[in-house]
Amino acid sequence: MSGFDTKKPATRAAVILPWEKTGPQEDIRAADARLEEAVGLAASIGLVIVRQAAILLRARRPATLLGSGQVEQLAEVVKLDQVDVVIVDARLSPGQQRNLEKALGCKVMDRTGLILDIFGARAATREGVLQVELAHLEYQRSRLVRLWTHLERQRGGFGFLGGPGETQMEADRRMLAERIGKIKQELEKVRRTRGLHRDARKRVPFPIVALVGYTNAGKSTLFNALTGASVHAQDQLFATLDPTMRALRLPSGRNVILSDTVGFISDLPTELIAAFRATLEEVSQADVILHVRDISHPDSAAQRADVLNVLDGMVRDGMLDAQWPERTIEVLNKADLMGGVEAVPKRENAVAISAITGDGIPDLFETLDQYLTQAMLDIRVQLSLQDGSALAWLYQHGEVVERLDHENGMDVFVRLFPMDRERFELSYPGRTVAA
Repeated sequence: MSGFDTKKPATRAAVILPWEKTGPQEDIRAADARLEEAVGLAASIGLVIVRQAAILLRARRPATLLGSGQVEQLAEVVKLDQVDVVIVDARLSPGQQRNLEKALGCKVMDRTGLILDIFGARAATREGVLQVELAHLEYQRSRLVRLWTHLERQRGGFGFLGGPGETQMEADRRMLAERIGKIKQELEKVRRTRGLHRDARKRVPFPIVALVGYTNAGKSTLFNALTGASVHAQDQLFATLDPTMRALRLPSGRNVILSDTVGFISDLPTELIAAFRATLEEVSQADVILHVRDISHPDSAAQRADVLNVLDGMVRDGMLDAQWPERTIEVLNKADLMGGVEAVPKRENAVAISAITGDGIPDLFETLDQYLTQAMLDIRVQLSLQDGSALAWLYQHGEVVERLDHENGMDVFVRLFPMDRERFELSYPGRTVAA
């Protein structure tokens, strides 16, 4: 069998952006920027992009969204470039999707289906998996189409993309409704037990610093620059599809755990918002949030608003505490494209850096250290003289200010982060902890 190549051929894709001029140019994202984002999303799941274009819509066609002449031209391109799947960066109705597939002779996927496929690979927690499956079933309920599974076997996603290995995985509307009902019941149980998962994460030995930000803001590049890790980082949207954590020792000697997360995107379909929030649950346990921004991007302010809106939505869902802005530091990345960190306007609770050149990284370390110091609590812990394990924990994770031994035990005056206090009480229950 060594003489046969069993590797599956790459899936060739065309990315089409139907573009409408609905308002002043300053009120809408530029077509080229939106198209670039769509291409990045498609490339992040292994598609080979052989054609990309923005198509101006003069009027929305109920049958195909695009005009008849535009569909004919696109069909010629599909045949010429041997395109396997056309990504339409818009919301398609079930009828529009079916009509386009018939006219183009290939699989058609809209923006919602593309993002669902990404989320299917990204979901890690039980709640995340359930939320993505729920969004997938609700999306499919109106379509009842066959699912395409060759990427499902490779990546564990829900497999909207297709090829010759298509299998029948659909159920009728009644079966879908039953499954949706069961998932909602399971989700309610998961939410009720969410505290147990949080208790488990509190056992992490050091403060957690989470990187969040709009996709392609340079989070993974910064992660590598701070930790010296070789995490996959390239100019690709959703390049990080799994949370990555590394230990990091700050110049002060303090240890933290740095966590990289999946990037945010704009115009997230409504039914996917809950699924996306569930993929970010590790952010809820972060002691510090570093909001990484591409300060050189023309839509940097709009991207910032997208990130804040999602985090605020997590607060409403009970997944994140309302005080998260108080422990957030903005990292204004790609300052090298602005002429250096000195050229970036100063902002409160913000640090300008270049993850590529390393400029500003020492300032980021210093700001992070200062924040961690200010966030610490002064507490008194009463231990027995034989409680060496708990005492060692306090020395390792806190700053012991004073230790007073007496006949019945010892009083340890220590400075701890709020999360570390919870971790200590969880690891060593029954000890007396007083402010």
